[in-house]
Amino acid sequence: MNKIKRIILMGNPNVGKSVIFSRLTGVRVIASNYPGTTVEYTKGYMNFKGNMIEVIDAPGTYSLEADSPAEKVAVKMLEQAKSSDDTVVINIINSTNLERSLNLTLDLLKSGIPMVVALNLWDEAQHIGIEIDKDKLQKILGVPVISTCAITGEGIKELVESLSEASTNTLDFDEETRWSVIGKIIKDVQKVRHKHHTAIEKFRDATIKPLTGFPIAAVILFLSFGLIRFIGESLINYIFDPIFEKGWLPIILKLSKFLGPGILHDILIGTLKQGEIDFVESLGLLTTGLYVPLAAVLPYVIAFYFVLGLLEDSGYLPRLGVLLDGFFHKIGLHGFAFIPMLLGLGCNVPGALATRIMETRRERFISATLLAISVPCMAQIAMIFGLLGKYGTLPLLLVFGTLFIVWLILGIILNFTLKGTSPEIFVEIPPYRKPYFGVVGQKLWLRVKGFLKDAIPFVLLGVLIVNILYATRILDYITKFAQPMLTKLFGLPGSAIIALTIGFLRKDVAVGMLAPLGLTTKQLIIASTVLTIYFPCVATFTVLAKELGLRDMLKSLGVMLVTALIIGSIQNLLIP
Repeated sequence: MNKIKRIILMGNPNVGKSVIFSRLTGVRVIASNYPGTTVEYTKGYMNFKGNMIEVIDAPGTYSLEADSPAEKVAVKMLEQAKSSDDTVVINIINSTNLERSLNLTLDLLKSGIPMVVALNLWDEAQHIGIEIDKDKLQKILGVPVISTCAITGEGIKELVESLSEASTNTLDFDEETRWSVIGKIIKDVQKVRHKHHTAIEKFRDATIKPLTGFPIAAVILFLSFGLIRFIGESLINYIFDPIFEKGWLPIILKLSKFLGPGILHDILIGTLKQGEIDFVESLGLLTTGLYVPLAAVLPYVIAFYFVLGLLEDSGYLPRLGVLLDGFFHKIGLHGFAFIPMLLGLGCNVPGALATRIMETRRERFISATLLAISVPCMAQIAMIFGLLGKYGTLPLLLVFGTLFIVWLILGIILNFTLKGTSPEIFVEIPPYRKPYFGVVGQKLWLRVKGFLKDAIPFVLLGVLIVNILYATRILDYITKFAQPMLTKLFGLPGSAIIALTIGFLRKDVAVGMLAPLGLTTKQLIIASTVLTIYFPCVATFTVLAKELGLRDMLKSLGVMLVTALIIGSIQNLLIP
């Protein structure tokens, strides 16, 4: 074949493709949607014999007879590769489930594209008593077969060296005898010996069974959020706050004196509190505009995505999806709907993007609406904790307890009123694995970079708009118009309209803006709850409009506004 210019990684879901991809490409990674679809794939570059070649991590698929959007994208990538003679396919096989993996392998052989087979999870196969004669398998398939353990990097160098030997081979069989051919291959190359269950295998079984699985899930999630809080607070106390207080504050103070009183000072520095700069309340572009996303929010986002990466790569998340399947069916969704909800706790934008994993339009509408209404992002959660935590546990329970009840009841109502059914969950559960910190770090960097790209511009825009509204006195007219409704229904002063207005730009900033208003504990509870429910931030709104379409987005907004009016009014009546 001609010089290799492109490598496509293909395999079943959960066979370790992302880890091998990381081993091959390092940090040179680009995540994007396949043209004309909402399916995301990753590509990067690696040095091969002095040349930079493209490496594509295709979506996981079980065969080339595509059913889901992700599988169709994988097939299209392969079809495009047929038209060139500079592409090699690395077929990644799960050594612990050789029979299932070989179905795709035979499909790939029929495609006629030069191929190399990676027998991944080789160490796990040995641990559970599976022995594979890879030399015999190579002879049968007619293409190079390399055993790999992507987590430790074993076999990766040999895999790269084998690319020059990539070849094609078409086995004689037809579709009617496909599985008999696979069965014969398995009989020839694989031996399984009896092996007693290890402690990790017993734990694996316990995490799926409801009787033991739910308590384990509760403990894991409790520890996870405890770790998130510990990491987030540590980053704030020991890194980000000192940077702003000791490094940035002296610069801003000099700039404040240089500018003197005036509109430019108000926009850039904000309002001085007792002659001092308050990074949360001053509301300047260079004070609050930078401090909130970088020092108050970013630490928790880093912590959340780091812990999420550990849960993903350990193999626990698919088990949690199966465990929660029955519960989620009560609100018209299957168990994997917990993924956008969980991602939404970090940032609603990736949570909104993750709703595309739902198979039907009905499921996407329900999951997106519930996400936007009842799942505050980690930045907003941090601000609510900072605002209400000093008043004890009860105010926090009233906010988050209300949001959970709204999530559950509204989900049941939407499931009852919207036509259609919720499909069953079909997912292969991977074995527990030791997380590969290279991949965890890579995903963390991509997610944090995406957050910063979305967060900082909108925070700065929000702060700028508030200052302009103040300067032009437009905010006074908005406050006067909305005050009767806010006071009568929610028991809030008219000044709270400022936070509600900014909530469309950044929910976390809006919650922070409640602090200087002198609200009572009851008013803070109601305002925090209504802010979460009534409208998504503009970044989430944009993504949801793209994912749902304008018509469904408008329906979802209607549900949000009605829910906010009802819940805020009920809280005002019931909270003493």
